[in-house]
Amino acid sequence: MKIVNNSILTGELENHHILHAKMEKIDRDEALMEACREFEALFLSMMFKEMKKTVPESGLVEKSLGTQIFEDMYIEEISNEISKKDSGLGIADMMYQQFKQGYVSW
Repeated sequence: MKIVNNSILTGELENHHILHAKMEKIDRDEALMEACREFEALFLSMMFKEMKKTVPESGLVEKSLGTQIFEDMYIEEISNEISKKDSGLGIADMMYQQFKQGYVSW
């Protein structure tokens, strides 16, 4: 009977190790996807800031330092929200697939 109990315990330990390995893989995949989303948000932020530079200012109202800081923060928040919604622009998903399929290593 001890042998049967020992084999049951061994089986449970093997299942525990398999489950632990799967959980680690899921954690790594989630961390990779989060890094890809952060990159997409950074890319969008840089793109929006460059786009904003092309808009001429009227000069009617003078922009203070506070206004400039607020506009930069606003652009960053918009970029973060776009990258989180659905699939964003798709840059994060494409990068994630490239890393997962082994075309790019990290």
